[in-house]
Amino acid sequence: MDQTLGGAGNFARFAAATVHGLLTPWTWFKWDRLAKQLFFIGTMSVPVLAITGAFIGMILAIEGYLQFAAIGQEVRLGGVINISLTKQIGPVLAAVILAGRVGCSLTAELGSMRVTEQLDAMRAMAADPVRVLVCPRVAACVLMIPALTIVSNACGVFGGWWITTQVYEANSDQFWQYSSALVTWFDLFNGISKSIVFGFAIGLISCYKGFNCRPGAVGVGRATTDSFVTSFLAIVMINLVLAKLLNEVDLWRTGGVLRAVFN
Repeated sequence: MDQTLGGAGNFARFAAATVHGLLTPWTWFKWDRLAKQLFFIGTMSVPVLAITGAFIGMILAIEGYLQFAAIGQEVRLGGVINISLTKQIGPVLAAVILAGRVGCSLTAELGSMRVTEQLDAMRAMAADPVRVLVCPRVAACVLMIPALTIVSNACGVFGGWWITTQVYEANSDQFWQYSSALVTWFDLFNGISKSIVFGFAIGLISCYKGFNCRPGAVGVGRATTDSFVTSFLAIVMINLVLAKLLNEVDLWRTGGVLRAVFN
């Protein structure tokens, strides 16, 4: 119990120091330092997200088409696929891939620096490792994950459209018609806002695990595994809370009017 409370306290102090650093960018911002992280976290993640998003959209279309066709509503499948992608699947998919591809890399990199005492050397030279190392990485995660989410959504929508209209030969115009009727600007905002919170959580958890890994190669390996598992659990729990909160906001915004798939 003491270890759990101590770990929670250490994480809270680390998070507070990171937030304080992010709110004072003039103390750490250097374009070349941030640009490197933006490229690694954002640009290098696009291919895997694009491919994964497209296949997820295809799978949703394959699994849903027969169910919708059985009740003569296959043309409305586009709306269900696209709202599922923009509100839930796209942001979560981007976050999980970010946690696996980027988060583990950040943890391993910073953990190796801790093991080789580079973090202690920075402190000895009066440099704050949180501002120099953590803030650019967390900022890059927050800045790039909305773009990655948009890529995932777009490729998923295309994949669902291709299967529905080209393989099952549903009407393409109606696919887009019912998509535009069901998916609103608030749904897009819903997914993007979730992704920003996911990105912050992933960057913070990954850097914290790297800063606090145990000595040796085994310690770095365990920290990397813990980083992904903790980030994944955080994504799921945050998504549950935000899904409920944003759905309540949507109901308040529309005056309690529920959108129907079959109307």
